[in-house]
Amino acid sequence: MAGRIILQSPSQPPRGNPLDRILEVLTSLRRVIRATDLHSRHLSKTTGVTAPQILILQAINSTKGVTLSEIAHSVSLSQATVSSILDRLEKRELITRERSTVDKRRVHAYLTEYGRQVLRDAPLPLQEQFTRQFSALEEWEQSMIISALQRVAMMMDADHIDASPILDVGTLDRPVEPHKTNAADTQPVK
Repeated sequence: MAGRIILQSPSQPPRGNPLDRILEVLTSLRRVIRATDLHSRHLSKTTGVTAPQILILQAINSTKGVTLSEIAHSVSLSQATVSSILDRLEKRELITRERSTVDKRRVHAYLTEYGRQVLRDAPLPLQEQFTRQFSALEEWEQSMIISALQRVAMMMDADHIDASPILDVGTLDRPVEPHKTNAADTQPVK
């Protein structure tokens, strides 16, 4: 049956050469890593921003005057990481920050027109594509994927590593490589 996963019971002997199965798993892992890397590079090249920066711009866009802690909560990142990313976005004039007139401790973030333009022009983040397809799966298929990936993380001694649910490579608050333009580019990102 095409598109169906056939489960083997533990009493059935494993099929195929064990080395072939290991290579198949490693190849699949490499494809996921490579797809994430390629998408990150494409995003950076076309917009001049990273996937975490896009997610933060989206959070700011969805709630006008959002605070740092609200952003951190909505994108599942630490406040320190969000603060660092906001500094970069503000320096590039994608956002502005204003101190509250009611409570001086609160700082609200707003998109600039330039930030809205970058957000409009950005391709769909990779995790949104994944989320849409994952959500369409049956619950049992979702559970199998979660269980298998958790086991893989444990087998790679990575189950203790703190990670946010953002498909991106490298540190999340890294600077973007300078945006290179050529005659075909319309406008470089500041």
